[in-house]
Amino acid sequence: MQHPLPSAIKPIEALKHVRGILTSQAVERDLAGRSAGPRHDLQNELLLRQQRGTLWREINQLHPADIAYVLENLPLDERSAVWKQVAPHHNGAVLLEVSDAVRAHLLDQMDSKTVLDATRHMDTDEIADLVPNLPDDVVPSLLEGLAPGERERLSSAMSFPEGTVGSLMEFDVAAVRADVSVDVVLRWLRRRGSLPVGTDMLPVVDRAGVLQGVLHFNSLLTCPGDALVSDIMRGDPVAFHSNDSAADAAHAFERYDLIAAPVINIHGTLVGLLKVEAVVDHLQATSQRGLLSQAGLRDDEDLFAPVWRSARNRGFWLALNLLTAFIASRVIGQFEHTIEQIVALATLMPIVAAVGGNTGNQTLALVIRGFALGQISDTAFRRLLLKESAVGLVNGLIWGGTMAAITLLLYADVGLALIMFAAMVLTLTFAALAGAFTPSLLRRLGQDPAYGSAILVTGITDSLGFFIFLGLAAAFLGVDA
Repeated sequence: MQHPLPSAIKPIEALKHVRGILTSQAVERDLAGRSAGPRHDLQNELLLRQQRGTLWREINQLHPADIAYVLENLPLDERSAVWKQVAPHHNGAVLLEVSDAVRAHLLDQMDSKTVLDATRHMDTDEIADLVPNLPDDVVPSLLEGLAPGERERLSSAMSFPEGTVGSLMEFDVAAVRADVSVDVVLRWLRRRGSLPVGTDMLPVVDRAGVLQGVLHFNSLLTCPGDALVSDIMRGDPVAFHSNDSAADAAHAFERYDLIAAPVINIHGTLVGLLKVEAVVDHLQATSQRGLLSQAGLRDDEDLFAPVWRSARNRGFWLALNLLTAFIASRVIGQFEHTIEQIVALATLMPIVAAVGGNTGNQTLALVIRGFALGQISDTAFRRLLLKESAVGLVNGLIWGGTMAAITLLLYADVGLALIMFAAMVLTLTFAALAGAFTPSLLRRLGQDPAYGSAILVTGITDSLGFFIFLGLAAAFLGVDA
């Protein structure tokens, strides 16, 4: 599917430009609405047509990815107005580029015929990405409109689980045989009229379609025309199985600086091609999902979603956060008399909890990244646990000593300074352990290690920090708990 070339302006500038058009058009409509006359309705209709034409021209000169960026960053009413002016042949490409939540909002405004028209401009693997979001009554009609071969390919594409290489690969692969010459390959490419997009090589297969190697374009263009493909191809290419993890494939692309790689099934038969653009999209989506999930947000929330939907989306983790905060408050409540007798404790205990929370979240980020990159095995986790405990201990000694000196200067109380030192050492050490154990526990329970982990770690470190600091004060400063 051909798309316009990316605009010379940046997506942010395109968004500002579209917003400016929408604002000026709103002002024009307001002024027109205030005027009265025999031709008032006709003038308004002509104005609306002119505004739609202006918006049509401006939005459709953008690349579909830029249109998607604009739509994602507009409020719902303005988004709807812009979406109505997107050319039908761009609809499918834009739907693929927007986030899941915004895609759902756009699809709600399309009737079945419009959705089907959008899919006619899409490749089979692109349709496979869109099908899970389509209304149930549209899918049968969509399948009926496909050729038998395309229908079979679509079914195959939809059979791969999310997060696998098969779910990211393209099925339309240009491959050559090993027993032909360079001249034959060049003549075949000329008949095609274009080189395969987004790749620097051609997979090489035998007559049964089994992968033999890859032929890089630089070898194809620089070797003699009578040379056989088998003599100049690379026979040990980096290739993936369709059921391999997409995360593992992404690491391989980064490690070996790949642009594209062949995908095979369990029999070694070439079934697709994995391109770097699909890998980058997967990494970006995974990264965004991880950032949101640490705060307990679902990855499919629309920035401009209705208030109730956003509130419902965030409710569970806010309730959990409220529970952890209540536990922390109950810990403080148990030492109410201690705080009344030594008021300085009330000013110092937030410091212990805050630094402990920061320590826990630092370890948490490191462990989540390790799990995402596949770096942490059971043995490696034990070593990481010891290492992070040591780091927490060292930081506790350094910054506990610092806070002890500051406490001594402020309150001239040696006992309080020592309590501050001990509390910092213990809290930072246990916070590091909490930061490592929390994502590991979530992972063992079959959950995303990042999902809500920051809320859990913060709740644990707050309660722990208050308990350690106030408990030590009650035990060693000669006050009644």
